[in-house]
Amino acid sequence: MTDITPQPVFAHLLRMTDHRATFEHALLTEPRREHGYCTDDMARVLVVATREPESTGEVNGLAGKALTFLNEAQSFDGACRNRMTSGGHWTDKPTTDDHWGRTVWGLGTAAAHSDVSMVRRLAVIQFERAAEARSPHPRAMAFAAIGAAELLSVQPGHPAARKLLTDYAASVSTSVGDAEWPWPEPRLTYANAVVAEAMIAAGVALDDPALRERGLDLLEWLLNFETADGHLSPTPDGGHGPGDTRPAFDQQPIEVASLADACARAAATDPRPLWPEGIRLAAAWFQGDNDLGLPMWDPQTGGGFDGLHADRVNLNQGAESTLAVLSTLQQARRYSPVPQ
Repeated sequence: MTDITPQPVFAHLLRMTDHRATFEHALLTEPRREHGYCTDDMARVLVVATREPESTGEVNGLAGKALTFLNEAQSFDGACRNRMTSGGHWTDKPTTDDHWGRTVWGLGTAAAHSDVSMVRRLAVIQFERAAEARSPHPRAMAFAAIGAAELLSVQPGHPAARKLLTDYAASVSTSVGDAEWPWPEPRLTYANAVVAEAMIAAGVALDDPALRERGLDLLEWLLNFETADGHLSPTPDGGHGPGDTRPAFDQQPIEVASLADACARAAATDPRPLWPEGIRLAAAWFQGDNDLGLPMWDPQTGGGFDGLHADRVNLNQGAESTLAVLSTLQQARRYSPVPQ
């Protein structure tokens, strides 16, 4: 494996996007327009578009479409709808499921990192509405907490962000489980590292060293658990519990991207070298340093492949997997050499 980290390439994501939003699914490289769009993906689009430094007009355009989509998704009480047809019609009711949490995450990230002042202002306005809601789902609250911490990094006194983060911190279980399985859930499921990242982010933002340390400890355990023979062997789509055999498939890019994000969060507050190494492992997984030794993206277009099966790669290049590649390479670029 090379030590050179490739640059994020937005060509496929732009191809997956029309005048309204980014299509959720693809058949190989072709957008499956019949499946429409989703808030989950548009929140991720907002994250990667506004995190991209010195972004082009096309990437800024993605951020603008994401903001418009997320604004339309929200109800007055902050809950969000998730699914829209290609004709622009919503097909579900507003809830505070994961897509709500990702919306808060995306808006907080845009408010903190966008190069465009109008994007930052609109993101804060939308954040304040979404942050009025709360979710009974731990993953959704974890995503929202990360968004609140992002906003607090640039507006430390923001009341809605601080209140959301304080409520999240109060909901975190203090139980550390057992030495063999310290994870706060009976099984690993999906985007697992967000659980630890939210604790780290909240611990730093609220000046709560115990919560920060709990997040770091959990992330260290997860990184070790998902590493085998010097490469990542992430939790599969069906989850992973104590005693399950490994490696296991279908492995999803979202798991790798969430690990890279969490390691970047940890690296900002803890100088140990395991965090940049975790980010490097995540980028390497996409480049083929994985259980099958096969690449999980197209470096020419930036398209991400949808999953790693026991015997092959799912070559469909949907939005979630493509955004996972972009997000991971953005983090890796901060800690690894780039081509000259």
